[in-house]
Amino acid sequence: MSTVLETEEHRALRDAVAALGKRYGRDYMSGVIREGSHPRELWSEAAKLGYLGVNLPEEYGGGGGGMAELSIVLEELGAAGSPLLMMVVSPAICGTVIARFGTEAQKRRWLPGLADGGVTMAFGITEPDAGSNSHRITTTARRDGEEWLLTGRKVFVSGVDIADATLVVGRTEDARTGTLKPCLFIVPRETPGFGRTPIDMELQAPEKQFELVLDDVRLPAEALVGDEDAGLLQLFAGLNPERIMTAAFGIGMGRYALGKAVEYARTRQVWKTPIGAHQAIAHPLATAHIDLELARLMMQKAARLYDDGDDVGAGEAANMAKYAAGEACVSAVDQAVHTLGGNGLTREYGLASLVTAARVARIAPVSREMILNYVSHQSLGLPKSY
Repeated sequence: MSTVLETEEHRALRDAVAALGKRYGRDYMSGVIREGSHPRELWSEAAKLGYLGVNLPEEYGGGGGGMAELSIVLEELGAAGSPLLMMVVSPAICGTVIARFGTEAQKRRWLPGLADGGVTMAFGITEPDAGSNSHRITTTARRDGEEWLLTGRKVFVSGVDIADATLVVGRTEDARTGTLKPCLFIVPRETPGFGRTPIDMELQAPEKQFELVLDDVRLPAEALVGDEDAGLLQLFAGLNPERIMTAAFGIGMGRYALGKAVEYARTRQVWKTPIGAHQAIAHPLATAHIDLELARLMMQKAARLYDDGDDVGAGEAANMAKYAAGEACVSAVDQAVHTLGGNGLTREYGLASLVTAARVARIAPVSREMILNYVSHQSLGLPKSY
């Protein structure tokens, strides 16, 4: 895929990560999934090479880059068949929020570990009855002297079993107005009252999903991230990178599937002619390639706006990038399986499991319908129906 819009440093990073991904690949990730394990070796090596913390500040052990660099890392690992989903959560969401809004003590406590991969942090926002609608979140935090008591439930929280802590989105009461406002708290894994239960998923992935129950979880004052009155700003500072990185996840997966299909169409012969010579096979693959390229362009725009500090512009572009990448990913995987026919459903070619996995890019962390709502209201100025 073309990289003419990227700097020489970006292209070098892309090539280096692609080489790392190639050493592991889909067979490695499939083995991890079969064993019910985690991709610790790949995570550790990516961390050692500085890829996991490439977006975090240099003074705390990071690479000093931004979403542009981190999205390249995840995309290339995905294109090699070995994406690291926790990159979306740990360095992108949690690392960014702490780097931008955390106290100096919080930055010193958490960022070096997030940068070198020694510390992993999960992110809890989705609730059974609220989804990820920050206005309907019922997990509440109330003061008890200098401490906080956090109570509520979260669902579809990735990687809690391996995370050292979870960044939990709750709501606190505004002392002036009495209304509830979002706030973010760092909850270490072994904190009393912090319970987790695995969710039985059909999706095959090394990252397990959990339901969390917070039963009067007592937290010190320093567990609150940043300013109590800047909740929404802090929240979206994490959600925009999440959308950008989900786009990278989808683009990488789509590229992997498309690569398998192109290789097959180039070599599979029927009546002495490779099937890729037939337009009925070639054109849908060409369309998938175009759609992935277009999605990547929007992802690059979103990353650039975010790294430049334009949170409003980045919000629109990040939502569009996530939408475009989700659609392109699903189409690419579907067409790849279709190109291989029966072989596309065999374990040997490793595409069938992606049929389910590709849907993640469409529905998480926000559905395409909610993105269309966002664009309708924010970009086009149309009235809300809710």
